[in-house]
Amino acid sequence: MGINLEKMPKLGFGLMRLPETGGEIDIERVKTMVDKYMNAGMNYFDTAYVYHSGKSEVAAQEALVKRYPRESFMLATKLPGWEMKCKEDRDRIFDEQCQRAGVDYFDFYLLHSIEEGNNYVSYEKYDCFNWGLKMKESGRIKHFGFSFHGSPELLDKLTDEHPEMEFVQIQLNYLDRTNPVVRSQKLYDILHKKKIPMIIMEPVRGGMLAAMAPELEAKFKAARPKDSVASWALRYCGSLEGVVTILSGMSTEEQMDDNIKTFLNFEPVSAAEMKIIDEVTDKILSIPQIGCTACKYCVDGCPTKISIPDVFRTINTLRRYPNDWRAKNFYSALAERSAKASDCVSCGQCESVCPQHLPIIKLMQEAAEILDA
Repeated sequence: MGINLEKMPKLGFGLMRLPETGGEIDIERVKTMVDKYMNAGMNYFDTAYVYHSGKSEVAAQEALVKRYPRESFMLATKLPGWEMKCKEDRDRIFDEQCQRAGVDYFDFYLLHSIEEGNNYVSYEKYDCFNWGLKMKESGRIKHFGFSFHGSPELLDKLTDEHPEMEFVQIQLNYLDRTNPVVRSQKLYDILHKKKIPMIIMEPVRGGMLAAMAPELEAKFKAARPKDSVASWALRYCGSLEGVVTILSGMSTEEQMDDNIKTFLNFEPVSAAEMKIIDEVTDKILSIPQIGCTACKYCVDGCPTKISIPDVFRTINTLRRYPNDWRAKNFYSALAERSAKASDCVSCGQCESVCPQHLPIIKLMQEAAEILDA
């Protein structure tokens, strides 16, 4: 049974960057955000085994599953290839996910973060594609697909070899169209040509496209003074043919309100607005930035517990605003509660799991020179 595109909301609630208090997910705030989202007539929730160190699926149960009829929402989660050591791990992890989320089935189930190397090798080695089809036949998965961080060549090969995949989740935003690592335009073109439904992740690139230099924000505000900068990034993705749902990892009620506003009154990007997006893109790309999306895959395995995405966030801010005291204060507080950039031991664990393929060890050395001098 194919995906009913008419039932898919354009805005999906990503449960990767939920609000926290005292280092734990703030369930009461998540409940408020879930209610706002559901009351707006939207119902697609995306989580994963590894989000919030395994607590995101539990949060989905507390804030959503226990409070709404099962048939009223769609819940997606993912099988992590890097957590598997044998075929039996497929069922072990799936059963644990069902227990965490409090469900008997998942509406959407994905092989997580396919790319060249270990993840793809694991999915093939443990026959996960056929396993997923059997799970679908049993009713424990309603729709089966994968999220992707690899090359256009691998995506083309995979979609040819596995036509049973109902959808693909890719990173796509206006800034990454020509990114030599992400290559989102080429990924989009492959899926669009093959008429494979797309779910979009990182539409605002980890928040990078929600706040930017004042002169760039001014370009957007001049054209649409009442709309947020983030809304332009979401409207860009929502204007593309073949995109069924756009995931936003919302962390605050204000982000939820703004995104709902964007999609309840959705207006496709016009040709004149596209020129503005192109101008802003060119300006941003002229400023060297660390392309971290704050997915935090690198954090859990760090032996010295460095909050790597926050270090990069500080460096990116200082690259744009060299004398920004707020960035320096942010880093000082960060170093007190976690670790400093100079605490990096160059073990390489972070680089092995980074979806953006960043040279993290080198970047941490540069960060240490700037921040810990």
